[in-house]
Amino acid sequence: MKRKIQLIMLILPLSMLFINCSSVQKNNSGYVDIKKISYSSDIKPLIENSCTPCHIPPQGKKEAFDSYEHVKENIDAIISRVRLPQDDRKFMPPVNKKPPLTDAQVAVLIEWQQQNMPE
Repeated sequence: MKRKIQLIMLILPLSMLFINCSSVQKNNSGYVDIKKISYSSDIKPLIENSCTPCHIPPQGKKEAFDSYEHVKENIDAIISRVRLPQDDRKFMPPVNKKPPLTDAQVAVLIEWQQQNMPE
């Protein structure tokens, strides 16, 4: 009899744990959905706002960021340059031309890269 009670006392908490875990998986409560970032809706407006006219032809004379392919090819350099200290001569965008990207905007670029740069 004592053995049965011990067994029940062991099984009961384990079964409650199992039920609780399986219900969390079903409704995903407690999980945060990661926003899918795309070039057309998130990256292109950011580039157009922060990188014109220098990187957008026909006025732009620097590396062109006027298409998905160009931005994708240069994303490492873009992220690197916008993360530099503002007093670094390679910092982008130049201080006297455009305001620097916010931490949230830089995070969008990084997240887009980590999501394999969807168009």
